[in-house]
Amino acid sequence: MTPPIGNGGFDSLNELFVAQASKPKHLTDVNLRALKPFQRALLVIDGTVTKFIEAYKMEPIEVVRIAQQRQLLPTDHLWLEAPGGTEVVARQVMLRGEYSQRIYAYAVSLIVPERLKAGLTEELDLDGEGVGRILLNSRMEQFREILWYGKERLGDLPEAISHLRGLEFVSRTYRIIVEGRPAILISEKFPADEDGLPSHH
Repeated sequence: MTPPIGNGGFDSLNELFVAQASKPKHLTDVNLRALKPFQRALLVIDGTVTKFIEAYKMEPIEVVRIAQQRQLLPTDHLWLEAPGGTEVVARQVMLRGEYSQRIYAYAVSLIVPERLKAGLTEELDLDGEGVGRILLNSRMEQFREILWYGKERLGDLPEAISHLRGLEFVSRTYRIIVEGRPAILISEKFPADEDGLPSHH
């Protein structure tokens, strides 16, 4: 018997996303059965997204840093479990196909450097390095806790990807726990078109 399409059917993500009820109001619900298998896999993968996309699309993926700066949290941060005034690294990158030059993901991260091994935050300054790959290479004990997912249309974007404003993305947010404390909060946004999007106008 085929389960009904829509929210009444089997939801494979029901227990995976631990804070779905707390998702930001700008995120709308997603009909999982309407997504392509590639997009569903991107929502649940707990390894490095870059490696998965490379295997699926059969092309190298470049991690292109769009913006990165150190700043202080203006208020207490619930999901990082950090008080206002904590120094964080705010980072924005895109994952772009080396051959196709298409954008497969846009990611926004908040990193608490004091909760990482010495030297790891310096690696973030190197172009072409993704957070997942840096942590993997460090062999630091960690686990990912996936919080929520939904659909959104991107609004305020850096100039490098301003042409993506208003387009629809499937998004997820998760945090990386290091030695029992949240160290990184990452929101990954995947184009609703599984073929990716042009990296320029």
